[in-house]
Amino acid sequence: MGRVFDSHVPEWMWGMQFNSADRSGRWHARARVKWSVSLLRAKANSIKVATGRDTLIAAMAKTKAFLGLLQLLLLLLPPSLRDYLWAAPSDHGAGQQLKVYHPILLQAGFSCSSMEARLTDAYTPSLPRCGALKGKGWFPLWNRTADLVDHDYVPCFKEQMSLVFDPAINDYVNQPGVETRVTNFGSTYGFAWKDESCPLCCNVKLRNELEALGYRDGDTLFGAPYDIRHAPPRPGQRSKVYTDYFARVKDLVQHASEKNGNKTVILIGHSFGARLLLDFLNSTPLPWRKQFIKHLVLLSPTPTIGFMQPLTNLAWGPTCIVMENVPRLTLRPMWWSFPSSLLSQPSPAVFGHNPLIITKHRNYSAYDYQDFLPALGFSMNGVLPFNKWVDKRVESPMVPTTYLSGFGIQTTKQVVFLDDNFNVEPENVYGDGDGVVNWNSVLVFAKELKRQHSAENVLFKFIKIPNVSHSYISIQEDSLKIVMAELLEILEANS
Repeated sequence: MGRVFDSHVPEWMWGMQFNSADRSGRWHARARVKWSVSLLRAKANSIKVATGRDTLIAAMAKTKAFLGLLQLLLLLLPPSLRDYLWAAPSDHGAGQQLKVYHPILLQAGFSCSSMEARLTDAYTPSLPRCGALKGKGWFPLWNRTADLVDHDYVPCFKEQMSLVFDPAINDYVNQPGVETRVTNFGSTYGFAWKDESCPLCCNVKLRNELEALGYRDGDTLFGAPYDIRHAPPRPGQRSKVYTDYFARVKDLVQHASEKNGNKTVILIGHSFGARLLLDFLNSTPLPWRKQFIKHLVLLSPTPTIGFMQPLTNLAWGPTCIVMENVPRLTLRPMWWSFPSSLLSQPSPAVFGHNPLIITKHRNYSAYDYQDFLPALGFSMNGVLPFNKWVDKRVESPMVPTTYLSGFGIQTTKQVVFLDDNFNVEPENVYGDGDGVVNWNSVLVFAKELKRQHSAENVLFKFIKIPNVSHSYISIQEDSLKIVMAELLEILEANS
């Protein structure tokens, strides 16, 4: 059912509304992207005659010989990868059907879920325009960043997105008078990039590939958008939002299984979405996992043991909430109000005493949070001590798992504040990684997951992909081919 909009909602917000009724049942019979093999085949059919008939014949002969050799080489590959790489463009799309469909839950990264808000009479806006939608029903709050900037709604966005800690219930809540909700739960169309800079981000290209195989949103393909502000509960800290969210995800997995003949479900997560799937699985009983989960696929997961970017986000403002002409620093107070901002801070177990924050008079390592946070102006009053948020251990989900990560991309390993001023942009010192997650974090995380899986004889596969960045692992053609080949192999295994 389409959403009914109040006539008092400003016209600029109409474009931000979700048309979930149109999206949720849509199945695009799109062909997969044209891989190198298909491009060579196309080249053989479209050679330009430059110097006459002999040139054309010679060129076609060379191409034909190369394609013949390539066919022989492909015979050495696993069937799933061979079929995927060699399929002609005309073979892709609706006509190509899998023999067995295991339902898939596809989770996207931190920037991808969208949120709506509703302002009640209890809301006291700091600026008159921030209260313009008071009493007008639900409106898009976190959807299109250009609309927020163009209509000078950024101060209102920061105010209405911010959380406060309520010591009476030991939990984070919305500002008084602000109600929020995540849209399109259950659908992969609930994930979308917030501007035009990356239309294939948020697993959109991967979703298109799965639809080309015959997967359909709401039938065999599902998504579970989440509130980016909250964090799964820590020991001694409750989170009603995530307690409710994990219960909904559990119901969604069971629904997906029952809807598809009680087949087990494949969970695929990218970035923070992968980390949430790990937390979700570890919140469920092991017998439940064995009954309902076929495989877990982690695409560039954010390791629980930490990496450098969460610390730089804390110091300088979020990289995952980007608005044109809006400095990261202006979003820092809002970011500090999110418990999610405290997750995945660099762990001493991985980073040791190496300086992470370098200033003129003092360097700070992963052991020095108790000194760095006051210097930054960040207060932990009323909430858990910071070291409770820093994970020193890895908990394996104990289901068959494939972990894919890129490397070979310069990734911040230290930041330098030359004048001890945390209100100016720092300089970066780079090391290896995928552009977001440090490679040392990836290796430690994967090694520990593998150790725990091996101890219980549970499958764990770690695939390292050179020269692919964090956000593009399911977009860049060479890495997407690897991802899809792994998925096809999983689908064929003991189906």
